[in-house]
Amino acid sequence: MVTLLSIPSPSQGVWHLGPVPIRGYALCIIVGIVLAIWIGERRWIARGGEPGEVSDLAIWGVPFGLVGGRLYHVITDWHLYFGEDKNPVTALYVWRGGLGIWGAIALGALGIWIGARLRGIKLLPLLDAIAPGVLVAQAMGRWGNWFNQELYGRPTDLPWGLEIDPALDDGVRSQFGPDVLFHPTFLYECLWNLAAFAVLIWLDRRYKLGHGQIAALYVMLYTAGRGWIEYLRIDSVQMDDVLGLRLNVWTSIVLFVLASAFLLWSRRRHPGREESVRTRPLEDDEEGREPEDAEDRETAGPTA
Repeated sequence: MVTLLSIPSPSQGVWHLGPVPIRGYALCIIVGIVLAIWIGERRWIARGGEPGEVSDLAIWGVPFGLVGGRLYHVITDWHLYFGEDKNPVTALYVWRGGLGIWGAIALGALGIWIGARLRGIKLLPLLDAIAPGVLVAQAMGRWGNWFNQELYGRPTDLPWGLEIDPALDDGVRSQFGPDVLFHPTFLYECLWNLAAFAVLIWLDRRYKLGHGQIAALYVMLYTAGRGWIEYLRIDSVQMDDVLGLRLNVWTSIVLFVLASAFLLWSRRRHPGREESVRTRPLEDDEEGREPEDAEDRETAGPTA
């Protein structure tokens, strides 16, 4: 039953500036990306990286991540786009929602790895620098689900229940009465991600973690929250019951175990941070720098 404390959903998720549609979902994604780059840039410089490198690497990571996120969603929810009375072209309509975080992280990391190799940057310290900001980006992205009125949870009588338009044609809302409220899983995940961000920042400052350990903790913290939040959701996915659990719950369990194992291995082998974040010197260090001692001056020869 709708109460004064319930969370309303927006009356619309798209606004028009003349012929140009401004979509709430896209705005949330963009704001999240900007915040992740800003946070990652500051952390990367503090670890010894060069200003602007995270922004440059985002040119690789963001497009790869968007493609990976969409591919994961389409593969796991292919019944929404393929089959009788379905239009496969709608699989390209990213603005309608549907970005799987696992695919986004996997291909996004691949894109960053490619860019890092080209610039002579070590991948693990880079991932440690950007991982906390990714949590903030994910927190912002969940508000896009609020604008789209999607991925909500089971019915609830809690005072912070979420209102969903009874006329929404998503194959789920119509199964319930007009005054039913739902768990605001978008809000749960947003708050969980922000809390995990704060924990990562504290752990990094307290223990000076390196060698991919912050990235591993990111995976562990995120999957720990995603597992129970995913269990609350009632949206239908193609593989929504694998041995009694949703696919994304199993994915969270597997990734949590793998990240935990990597963290233990890394802590035993590398108790501190990396001495260098690069696999090779910067080009500016190799070309055009001033000789630092007599031997360098002899090697450099006379100047014009």
